[in-house]
Amino acid sequence: MHVPQLTRGLVAAVTLTLSLVGGQAVAAPSADADTAADRASAARVVTYDASGSAEFRSAVDRGAAIWNEVVDAVELRPSAAGQRANIRVLADNGWPRAITTSLGNGTVYIGRQAVDQGYDTIRISSHELGHILGLPDRKPGPCSSLMSGSTAGTACTNPYPNTAEKAEVEGNFGSAFAPTAGAVPLNVMLVD
Repeated sequence: MHVPQLTRGLVAAVTLTLSLVGGQAVAAPSADADTAADRASAARVVTYDASGSAEFRSAVDRGAAIWNEVVDAVELRPSAAGQRANIRVLADNGWPRAITTSLGNGTVYIGRQAVDQGYDTIRISSHELGHILGLPDRKPGPCSSLMSGSTAGTACTNPYPNTAEKAEVEGNFGSAFAPTAGAVPLNVMLVD
């Protein structure tokens, strides 16, 4: 459809008409502004509830912020009081894990067992949120791969997804939210 072209043409015509009859003329928005606005409004919002994450609350918030820094197609936001969240984040004494129910939905456990062994809490949080965003484990793997998880060792504190992982999440949420090949199977527990 040519709706954006028609809309820009209509705005230009109204602007010209107003200027001829003494009204205030304003510039029509540029195509670049429309594109930037479309990208900004295209992000799917996924909410998370970290109220059960105990001492890991700040690590969960930082993990979500990292994903928000590096991808455009999805935005992780804390849920409002009384709002049902897409992601529930809990702390427990086990190993970190995620249970996905659908793309962008599930439960994350920030397990104290890995923290007690020396794994970085922000990397754990980013990694587990990555599962909810459709990424599988990629083990064994280097520290530069967020989804390599524990195989990168306790010295690895990198909480950022690599270029391929970012592109996969963009693909998962970009095209009408259709998951790409190799995405995390749903209704499966992923223990890292």
